[in-house]
Amino acid sequence: MKVAVASENKTAGSLVSDEGGRAPFYLIFENGELVKILKNPFRVGGGGAGFAVAELLADEKVEFVVAGKIGGNMDGALDAKKIEHSEISGISVAEAIQKI
Repeated sequence: MKVAVASENKTAGSLVSDEGGRAPFYLIFENGELVKILKNPFRVGGGGAGFAVAELLADEKVEFVVAGKIGGNMDGALDAKKIEHSEISGISVAEAIQKI
């Protein structure tokens, strides 16, 4: 399964970001292995970040998304793309991957 985790930094030891649409990075894992690091181009700017991030992750063929908080727009966009998602916070990205 391909999983994207909102992250405060570029490593699996980083904390899960509390901001889904405005997370600094998304770390993408496949079968538990880190395969890609995405710098979130929608972190700064106008509205619609959650929707745009959902589209970006769908283009990466992500099947599951983890973030500390997933806002309404991002939630709806992920649902529309049939991407499962969960809110997990206060732990590292690696710990979040182990929980899934």
